[in-house]
Amino acid sequence: MALHRLFQLSSMLRSSVSLTLRRNIGLSAVVFNRAKDLDPIQKLFLDKIRSYKTKSRASGGVVDGDASYDKNVSDEIFKLQRLYGGGDLDTFPEIKFTDPTHDEVAK
Repeated sequence: MALHRLFQLSSMLRSSVSLTLRRNIGLSAVVFNRAKDLDPIQKLFLDKIRSYKTKSRASGGVVDGDASYDKNVSDEIFKLQRLYGGGDLDTFPEIKFTDPTHDEVAK
């Protein structure tokens, strides 16, 4: 019985150590990749994301959104309000839970 427990604990220890090593190796790979220069495709991708971020902050919303986009968004919001009974769709609804009342049964 004790030998069985020892084998079980050793297998758990091996699995936890292997999991920790895999995570550390994966993390160190990310750190080493950041230290090296990016390949050209990754650099282009990151540059495009950064330019979109600056354009989005400058416009205060969606980049290259015109009047038809705004009309489509307002139509969809109207449909959702009609479907779900109105209300403000920008805020999370308040959910109130009440404790049920339990009657004691006389014995």
